[in-house]
Amino acid sequence: MKRIGVLTSGGDSPGMNAAIRAVVRKGIYHDLEVYGIYNGYAGLISGNIKKLELGSVGDIIHRGGTMLHSARCLEFKTPEGQQKGIEQLKKFGIEGLVVIGGDGSFQGAKKLSEQGYPTIGVPGTIDNDIPGTDFTIGFDTALNTIIDAIDKIRDTATSHERTYIIEVMGRDAGDLALWAGLADGAETILIPEEDHKMDQVVQKLQRGHERGKKHSIIIVAEGCGSGVDVAKEIERLSDFETRVTVLGHIQRGGSPTAFDRVLASRLGAQAVELLLEGKAGRTVGIENNKLVDYDITEVLSRKHSIDKQMYKLSQELSI
Repeated sequence: MKRIGVLTSGGDSPGMNAAIRAVVRKGIYHDLEVYGIYNGYAGLISGNIKKLELGSVGDIIHRGGTMLHSARCLEFKTPEGQQKGIEQLKKFGIEGLVVIGGDGSFQGAKKLSEQGYPTIGVPGTIDNDIPGTDFTIGFDTALNTIIDAIDKIRDTATSHERTYIIEVMGRDAGDLALWAGLADGAETILIPEEDHKMDQVVQKLQRGHERGKKHSIIIVAEGCGSGVDVAKEIERLSDFETRVTVLGHIQRGGSPTAFDRVLASRLGAQAVELLLEGKAGRTVGIENNKLVDYDITEVLSRKHSIDKQMYKLSQELSI
């Protein structure tokens, strides 16, 4: 193998640049030519591909977002779109591909692998919803962004004696809400993996009020409902005054934490090593601080799950 490519797809996450840097420099270290594919699978189809040098990835390890940019591409979901992408890879002589992204990006990588094109998936998403790895690139940074926001909101919640509902990202995964809620001592955490009843949420608020508690923080994962709807339901069932903060895309930006930079560097380099070993259709990950890799079809067939013990602990500590 003499030439490999790298692309980022789907939602950006802090640390993607560190992963790109690792792929490029690890590749060059092993005498490979590395090509950057810009704007994800859309750029692959259109041939927006450029050779990257050592200096191309200088001064990016600390930057959020992705220097290769990203885009969602419906055309690549079709056999015709996939064939166009493969034709571009052949045109540039690219013999292996590293795809950095989440579930949708991995679906595209799986299609390429099924057609005999060597592809390795690197999990990059703030949702932390990819099986086969304890952590995905960007999760830790997004988590710390949320915690910083909650700390500030708690100051004003204390001053005004109100109930604050904070809606966080996570789509169908509650990891961000669960970890942030436990780290910041939230009174209630609502996540899509666990059922909840609003009357029980209100009862907990009332118990706290009766013992002299002046404010409360409720974390809502976007996958289980709108923060605004939760606030309306609380006010319908009680006399509590609520305020809602939707953190939105602020969670996806910012300089990556040290953890995400190191994780991205390790996973990006591991992806290159797998290609050099002749492996394809794999995803890389980290489990118990050890690098692992799995068949991409197996990973996509598994369902992400939260840490049940952690959720139980959050309930026990928020009585």
